[in-house]
Parts: sequence; structure tokens; C-alpha cells
Amino acid sequence: MDIQLAQCFIAVDDHDKALAFYRDVLGFEVRSDVGFEGMRWVTVGSPAQPDVEIVLEPPLAHPNSSPADKEVMAELLAKGLLRGVIFRTDDCDATFERIRAAGGEVLQEPIDQPYGVRDCAFRDPSGNMLRFNQPLKR
Repeated sequence: MDIQLAQCFIAVDDHDKALAFYRDVLGFEVRSDVGFEGMRWVTVGSPAQPDVEIVLEPPLAHPNSSPADKEVMAELLAKGLLRGVIFRTDDCDATFERIRAAGGEVLQEPIDQPYGVRDCAFRDPSGNMLRFNQPLKR
């Protein structure tokens, strides 16, 4: 049995700002951008991983969610308290400089970690923490 990751989800509060970041700053391809059940279904992905898509979705995309639930999720997103995403890069320092030069909100400059990677961290326009790591050579 062969199981592979096909899609993962990142909550965003503004699809246009998210697209400007994921497409224009990170260089991801826009795979789809369509209306879906009163929402916007947007997927992006790395050209190096054509079989993996990131779905950019509202913080609580369930059609039966209450207004109170949606408000709570929006508050958590704004505070950066939803789960982050870790991307692999072949050059952590160059990735850091490119994202910082584009105005990315820096959370951590590149540093060698004791668990075998060099990494840095940013917030995307919605507040999600994104880490970029590069395996350390041993």
C-alpha cells in the first residue's frame, strides 16, 4: 500500500494577500482558484512537488459553523495560535533574505538547531508561523 500526502490546509483571512505571499514571495504555483459552496477554494504548490497542494482556506471553512465559532477561529489566527507549517529549502539563508526583503514578518533569523537543521521562521500575512529548514551536513 502506497500512501502519499496530497493536500494540506493553511487558514487565511484574505485570499488575495495570501496569494501575493505564497505565489509572489515563495514562488508557489496557483493550482486552482474557484468559488466553492459560497467560499473561495484556492490551492498553491511548489513546482518541485507537483503532487502536493496547499489549500488556502478561511479559518473555519465548515458551512455549519456558528458565527461565534468563526469569530473564535479568526481571533486564534490573528494571534498566530494555529499550527504552523515547516518547509524544506536547500538554502535557508537565501530563503530568509528573499522573504525578509519582500517584507515578511521575521520571527527567527537563521540558526543551526541541535536537531540537525538550520532554520528560520516568519509569519504569513494571516499570522501563521512558517518555518523554513535546511538539513545540516554531518
